[in-house]
Amino acid sequence: MNYSTLKKSVALSLVALTGVASLAVAQDAPATSSAVKVFGGRGQYRTWSIGVHGGVLMPVVAIGGSNDFNKWDANLGYGLNIRKQLGHSFGLELNGTRGKLSGNNDGLSNPAIKEFETQLQYAVDLRGVVNLGSIDFLRRENSVGFFLTAGAGMMAYAPKVTTSTGVIDWKGKAVGPADDRHDAKDYVKGFYIPVGAGVKFKVSERVNFNLGYTMNFVDADNLDGVYAKGQTKDKFSYGYAGLEFSLGSSAKPTLEWTNPLATMYDELKDPTLRQEVEALKNRVSAVEKSVEDLKKDSDGDGVADQFDKCPGTPAGTAVDGSGCPLPKPAPVETPVSNVTGFEKIGFDFNSSVLKTESYPTLDKLSSTLRENGGKVTVNGYASSEGTAAYNLKLSKDRANSVKTYLVNSGVNASQVATKGYGEANPIASNDTEEGRIQNRRVETARN
Repeated sequence: MNYSTLKKSVALSLVALTGVASLAVAQDAPATSSAVKVFGGRGQYRTWSIGVHGGVLMPVVAIGGSNDFNKWDANLGYGLNIRKQLGHSFGLELNGTRGKLSGNNDGLSNPAIKEFETQLQYAVDLRGVVNLGSIDFLRRENSVGFFLTAGAGMMAYAPKVTTSTGVIDWKGKAVGPADDRHDAKDYVKGFYIPVGAGVKFKVSERVNFNLGYTMNFVDADNLDGVYAKGQTKDKFSYGYAGLEFSLGSSAKPTLEWTNPLATMYDELKDPTLRQEVEALKNRVSAVEKSVEDLKKDSDGDGVADQFDKCPGTPAGTAVDGSGCPLPKPAPVETPVSNVTGFEKIGFDFNSSVLKTESYPTLDKLSSTLRENGGKVTVNGYASSEGTAAYNLKLSKDRANSVKTYLVNSGVNASQVATKGYGEANPIASNDTEEGRIQNRRVETARN
């Protein structure tokens, strides 16, 4: 293939690839990263991609070195790659390339070997890909990134050498230093190490356009069909352009373009969220102060001072909901009805403060206990965030908040027992926020 034909082939290949990319851009919806968490794991990203590439194969490398021919040709190469992104800056890629290599000794006087042409049946390798562009912490989103690659692979090739006396075609008669010369093959098999670098451009949420260069160091001296007395090893390079397509749900962002610091900054940079947090802090402080005032019980009879109509009751005296001693004859207990038929009382994250929407349920429970008598146990629970010891205390505080409300509404303190279970007995999965919300609760049980 001459250089003019090569340029036309590469141009047509890139035009076709660009057309596919344009179609993908038109149909691809932008991914959203609003639900992405800093420590949410790889499951919240797209991590698989597949690509195609085409470019120029040359029997030389950029760092120089010895060659068996004084001139080399540029030939068309092409291939496929599949990559698994393991982190925002590193992935593993399976890469395959095909094409041919050629060179000659034009200009030399009566060379013994005039030229060679090697069919590269395949060169398949597994390489690591390090993304350098994703460490640009100053930008919220990157669209241009640099990468380095290195790995190891196997290749199959068949040289054809033109000498002053004829043509030697290795295909069908392929042998090498490690081959059994009595068992010729179509292609020589060899080990090689690819080392490369490149730049990628983010065309859309699903499509990358890559430009790269790879130097391939072959563990043999017969790639060009010429042995140099085993003193050197052959090498070749591949300059390419390609398109890479991210696989997976369009609702997820691509891991390789993720900037971890940008995700962490989201909360700090969102003024609305900061205002809400400050407002919530003030509200919690005010509510906690009110709760402490409501819980103040100077005589220890279980009725808060502001509702205690008989302050100073001696310790151990049975009192009613207003804090006054009960008559000596014990009232006949009547069965408690529907005490356990009330809705669960929910709580906010890391809070034992009752929500206003819980008041109607608590008022109905209070009315039932005051009218029918009987006893209930208030059981507190927590979701799985935090330590087990802390969640046990939090569940007890939630149960006590319900008891305080019932007593303050006129229920005898002796009618209400409390118990905290911490993270035990979840009614929903703690792996999701929806499940954790359901687990932050208080339930009532008839004694």
